[in-house]
Amino acid sequence: MPLGATGGYGASTLGSSYSRLLLDLEPYRPYSSVSGSLSTANTGPGVPPSLPYQPVSAITAATSGGGSSTSSAIAIPSTGTRSGNYIPLSSSAIGGTSGASSYRSKRANRPRMAASNSEPRVVRPKQYAKNYTTAVPSTRVEEKEKRKSRREHSERAPSVEDDSEGHLIYKEGDVLQARYEIVRTLGEGTFGKVVEVKDLQKDNEVAALKIIKNVEKYREAAKLEINVLEFMHSKDPEGTFLCVKFFDYFDYHGHMCLSFQMLGISIFDFMKENCYLPYTLSQVRHIGYQLCYAVKFMHDNNMTHTDLKPENVLFVNSEYDIKYNAKKKRDERTIKCSDIRLIDFGSTTFDHEHHSTIVSTRHYRAPEVILELGWSQPCDVWSIGCILFELYTGFTLFQTHDNREHLAMMERILGSLPYRMTKKTKKQKYFYHGQLDWNEKSEPGRYVKNNCKPLGRYMVCDSDGDMNLFNLIERMLEYDPTSRITLKEALEHPFFSTLPDSQKLPMESKNEDRERSHSLSR
Repeated sequence: MPLGATGGYGASTLGSSYSRLLLDLEPYRPYSSVSGSLSTANTGPGVPPSLPYQPVSAITAATSGGGSSTSSAIAIPSTGTRSGNYIPLSSSAIGGTSGASSYRSKRANRPRMAASNSEPRVVRPKQYAKNYTTAVPSTRVEEKEKRKSRREHSERAPSVEDDSEGHLIYKEGDVLQARYEIVRTLGEGTFGKVVEVKDLQKDNEVAALKIIKNVEKYREAAKLEINVLEFMHSKDPEGTFLCVKFFDYFDYHGHMCLSFQMLGISIFDFMKENCYLPYTLSQVRHIGYQLCYAVKFMHDNNMTHTDLKPENVLFVNSEYDIKYNAKKKRDERTIKCSDIRLIDFGSTTFDHEHHSTIVSTRHYRAPEVILELGWSQPCDVWSIGCILFELYTGFTLFQTHDNREHLAMMERILGSLPYRMTKKTKKQKYFYHGQLDWNEKSEPGRYVKNNCKPLGRYMVCDSDGDMNLFNLIERMLEYDPTSRITLKEALEHPFFSTLPDSQKLPMESKNEDRERSHSLSR
């Protein structure tokens, strides 16, 4: 493309952005899988074929040591892996889980042998069945699973036509609710698809329609998000506070459908398509200002977003300029307009609602969440601090998938965790006498030492703007949530004082001190 040419994004790129609307409708939950095996070689007289006839010591050894080691991870839907050197996946990976860093290896657990001072006794078939039915598949268990599967299937509402996963089958030109004509597919995720539509009742105005799978749990999750969106619309019908405009919703033969304003790609996708080139300081300032403004609106109305990350911040318009960088021998893109909108309110929690133990995507998760000390609005502020760092540098501040390593990275970058927090946490397995139990000479320890450094050393230059930015980030990454800067204070920070008047937004004073409310202060 010639020097100074302009460009935009096509359907595939827009799809990767709008697929973010589909993800994270529910808080992330840890999962684990355990597999085991029992030998059925020795079958005694009168023993059913499915039940092994063995001494109790052999059975104990098989059940405790025969299976694979257990593992636990946080299931995080993502448009691409963010481990290692930021190698993005294709759009087909939407809704998958991020892998751990390459240096980590899973070590098999050593089998535990049954301790016994006497000779093993023979267990009769009836007694074995009584003691070990949970370890051996039975006809009764299989029938129970079949009934459960039939019940879940019956919970699905009647549909026009769905595929095997519950997605609505449609084609371009189909009209839903005698109003929305489907133009093209923008993206696909765990919970459904997003399509571009023309609103036939509004002079063919273009919108993004999120079509949820015809599955009960996804319908219920969508209803929770609709509740948040309707509340936000009642407080800000014109979208003044930079949250995506919510137009309409309806149930289409079991598929909950939500229509939103059409937006551009995410600030993460733009950076990815631009070879992870950082944004300019002025762009970081404008994007950060708008993000603080939008989230402050949520905090003022007793909500916590809980899933702030670059993928959930979309440009209003994705058009860009291209210039050739002779030094790096490549084209570089510059976004024309850095206006943004905040999306994905599927995990948003009201102050009066139950607060899940674990929230936020791993890289943007606050220490009080990791340590299970309780959380509120300050966890959003921590996430924004991580986002500002990423926009400035082009890479993630805390690139990890493990709690202990995450805490070690925090200490390497920000200093030691406060004794008050380490003593109060239930996660004492990570600490020894109030200090992080971390071996710096281990392979993970060397990784952290070689890849992390004190926060100030990431500054590219020591200009006033850079120094003000890092001061703001440092205050957003304060360990103690009761001492962390609020978004009202952040918007008044010197870093934003040089923002052009054309980019400044009207400020309103409401619930100024409520962001500091947190369990640690009680």
